[in-house]
Amino acid sequence: MASGLNRVYLLGNLGQDPELRATQSGQSVLSLRMATNERFKNNEGEWVDRAEWHSVVVWGKRAEALKKILSKGSPIMVEGRIQTRKWEDKEGNVRYTTEIIAREVLLLGRKGDGGGGGGGAPPPGDEDYGGGGSGADPGGDFSDDEIPF
Repeated sequence: MASGLNRVYLLGNLGQDPELRATQSGQSVLSLRMATNERFKNNEGEWVDRAEWHSVVVWGKRAEALKKILSKGSPIMVEGRIQTRKWEDKEGNVRYTTEIIAREVLLLGRKGDGGGGGGGAPPPGDEDYGGGGSGADPGGDFSDDEIPF
């Protein structure tokens, strides 16, 4: 029997400032609202821009570090997995929330500079989360012309 794969990569901008909180056990958790944009031609041949909103969750020491450096408009890339949670609201209604559990968060530049590469090293890996690795910062200054994609 083959095992499944649950992996997502998102490239976009934060739609609001991150919110840091702690669980009852003291574990840090950071909530991000991220927008990805798509541009396409409709049936009339006109260009249409559409934003898709994503809820992203970051755990542990990485959450604490990212809270200090991210803000609304920050361009980031997230690698993680999709998870749907079932919960009950105050009125007893069953609700579902789908979110991205981040494994890596890469900073793409400063807001307003058009993205590019670099812009600061990502926070170190969080052993508590098991995300492994730090996202490998290429180091040094380089221009958009030197980025291979």
